[in-house]
This record gives sequence, C-alpha cells and structure tokens, in this order.
Amino acid sequence: MIQETVERYRTYLEKLRAYGHAMGLMSYDMNTIMPKGAGPVVGATFGVLSEVMYDMVTAQETVEMQQEILAHRDEVEPAIVRTAELAMEEHARVACIPKDEYVQYTIDRTTADQVWHEAKLKSDFEMFRPHLEKLVAAQKRFAKYYKPDAPVYDTMLDAYEKGLNTATLDKFFAAVREKLVPVIAKIQNQPDVGFLHTHYPTADQRVFSDYLMDVLGLDRNYCVIGETEHPFTTSFTKYDVRITTHYHEDAVEASMYSVIHEGGHATYERGIADEIAKLPIGGGVSMSVHECQSRFFENIIGRSEPFIVAIFPKMREIFPEQLKDVTAHEFYVAVNRAEPSLIRTEADELTYSLHVMVRYELEKRLFNGDLEVRDLPAEWNRMYKEYLGVDVPDDRRGVLQDSHWSSGLFGYFPSYALGSAYGAQMLQRMEQDIDVWSNVREGNLKPIVEWLTEKIYRFGCMKEPVAMMEEVFGASFDPTYYTDYLTKKYSELYRLD
Repeated sequence: MIQETVERYRTYLEKLRAYGHAMGLMSYDMNTIMPKGAGPVVGATFGVLSEVMYDMVTAQETVEMQQEILAHRDEVEPAIVRTAELAMEEHARVACIPKDEYVQYTIDRTTADQVWHEAKLKSDFEMFRPHLEKLVAAQKRFAKYYKPDAPVYDTMLDAYEKGLNTATLDKFFAAVREKLVPVIAKIQNQPDVGFLHTHYPTADQRVFSDYLMDVLGLDRNYCVIGETEHPFTTSFTKYDVRITTHYHEDAVEASMYSVIHEGGHATYERGIADEIAKLPIGGGVSMSVHECQSRFFENIIGRSEPFIVAIFPKMREIFPEQLKDVTAHEFYVAVNRAEPSLIRTEADELTYSLHVMVRYELEKRLFNGDLEVRDLPAEWNRMYKEYLGVDVPDDRRGVLQDSHWSSGLFGYFPSYALGSAYGAQMLQRMEQDIDVWSNVREGNLKPIVEWLTEKIYRFGCMKEPVAMMEEVFGASFDPTYYTDYLTKKYSELYRLD
C-alpha cells in the first residue's frame, strides 16, 4: 500500500518539477534576453502557472500522500521521506495565503522586476516605489498569516535560513563591526589600480569568462553563461545550471569575480548526488550555505595570491596590452584593495559585510514598521555615509543597485555575510585534510571541489543546514574565524601594526 502511495507521489513530484522548470526558464529569459515589451504577457503566464502550482501544493490529496509517507517512514527511502518533510513545511507557508493573493503577488513580482530594470537605468526610485510597496505589504501579510505571533522579519529570515532571527544576526554583525571597523580605519596608502580600469573589450572578457569556468571545472555540457544587469545563478537540476555576468569594459575585475562567484553557486549545484538531483531536495540546503560556496570561491580562493599566480599567464595572453607591465603580485594587491565604496557586488572582502549590514538594518526596520518604503533612498544614503563614509550620488548606485527587492527576496541579504563567515571556518577544516594552497597555485581546484562535494554538495537538502555545517566545521559556528582571517590578510597586505 505504501509503495503505491510513493509511486503516486513520485508522479506528482515530476509534474510539480515540470511546472517549476517552465517558470524558471521564463524567469531566466526575463532577466537575460526577453524584450522589454513582453513583460505583461510573461506576468500573466506566471500568474496562470503559479495558480496551478498553488493548487498542487495545497491539495488535500498531496497532504495526505505526504502524511502517509511520514507515517511509514521506516518503509520508504530516506530521500522521499525528506522530500515529504520539507514539502509539509512549505505547505504550511503557502496554504495559509489566500490563492488570489498568492497569484497576484507572483504577477506583481514579475512586473516589479521589469520596472526595476528601467528604474535603475534611469536612476529613478519613484518609478519603482509603488511596485516595491506592493511587494513589502504582501510579504508582511504573508508572514502574519504563517506566524501571527512572531516578529515579521524573523519569519522572513527563517525562510532563507531555518532558525535564523534578528537576535542572532544582531550579535553576529556586532562582532563583525567590533573586529573589522578598526582594521578598516587603519588603511591609508592605497595601491595603484589604474591598470584594472583601462579598456577591456567585452569580447575578450567573454573569452576570459570561458577560461574561468574551465578552471572551476564546470562542464559546459551542463552549465552555460549568459549576460544580465545583475548577475545571478539559476539551477533547474544539476544537469542544467545557468550562470550570468555583466561586463564593464573599464573594470575587468567586476565580471571576473562575478563569474567566479556565480561559478561557486554552479559548482554546488553540479555536485548534488545523481539519485536526488530531480527531486525537490536536489539543490542547495540554504542560502547561507549556498553563499558560503560562492563567496569561498570568489574571495578566499579567487582573491588569493596562489590563484592569481595560477591564472595570470592566461590573463596576459587574453589582455596583452592592458597587463604587459603588470606582475601577478601587483594584480593580486590591486584586486584586494580595501576601500569603502558604493557597490556591494564590487566591494572588497574587508568592507563587504558593511554593505550587507546596511541592507539588513533597512529590511529589519522596514518589516518591523519603523521605516516606510518612500524613506528608503534617504536612509540608504545616510547609512552609507555613516557605515562606509561615502556619499551616494544617485539611486542607481544607491538604493536601486541590487535586484533582490524587485524579486521579493527580503531576508536574503544576511546570507552573504553569514556565508562569508562560514567560508573562513570551512577553510581551516579543509586545510587539515588537503593541501589547499599547493593545488590552487597549480590551478587545480579539483581536490577542493571533491572535498566540498563529499562534505556538502552531494547531500542537497537531506540534512538540516546548521547541523551539516557543524559537521563540516567539527565545531559550532564561530565568526572569529572570519574576522581573524580578514584581519590577518589585510594586515599583511597593508602592513598594519
């Protein structure tokens, strides 16, 4: 009897995956090559498909199948049991939302994303504001439907990192501020970085991106690269992973590190075990663990001197005129320049978490009722002056720079900082098992990817994220590894006392 239920459930999951696949393909297309005028039609299609998926997820038959599987968990393979467990959690989040609101939110989010692209180009927050207000209001309602007695923002954080709340994050960011702000304050003499901002033709940067994907070991039969306003990665299964980048012809390192960052996400998805790859659990376990992988490859590996030494001969081959008088060491120093700046995705390792803190504080106030959407630009500008000491010249380089809010991803930003901190603690454990830096110096990242696959990637969502990372670390999470790593690195780079 239970095996019949399992087979019916597999059929249901396959159908659900197909609808999700279709919506994912449209989302990828919308953010890469879709013509501007297609937005309303695509939004309507998203609405129809989201209604179908809502009905499938909330159907009584679906709930009964999942309950039966959980009641007979000892007779069912663990991957199906885990899928049912997580599906019941997702059911609780979705079923409490009236269907008409759920569908309308999907349409509103699609429209908001389209408007955001145009508003950013025009540096016009007011164009985007009414759409953002709709998304914020909807998310507040949804959070209260789900957990009426919990703080709204805590509910939203929990959606991206199970168990995460503002109390935990307040302590984390306080520790980061305490340790890193004094280091930032000591930095004065800056290296010459002019060679990073000469002319790097987009066509040559595309060749460089292909090379970087090869270094990361990404099989181009299953992973492609596209171009977009704000780089992202999407994975339909481990067999279809798509990364994107944005080329700036006067800033070669911008795309370089977005490719490595998004390549880290793709490497995670490609490492999922085959037997769970087509199940809903066949993806990253949480946003912080996912960002741990991308930030680890982008910064700890990608901005290390051994890595620069390994790839620099190829860089000089692709950009002979731009780098003819530059050494690998000079390039290493330049791409690690630490200086308060405007753009999060282009920020150095040392100041990066301050960018995330600005967004965290704004989101916390926005969803706890202490800040209105209309006040975001002024507060953004004020906090950038307070936290980073920089003046924000316009909305494009200020409150409109990230795509997350236009996609309704409120509560996501802290995962970048947590993921960065996870990476530093993960490194110290990895170094006990393999010679990390000798391999990196040879341009051989395969042992690193194999280690990560064994410890993290292959499990998908089979484990709880906190417990899994504690297994990886061999201890509880401790942000001191992160602050010590950055203090040591930048003290050596800038010869600080």
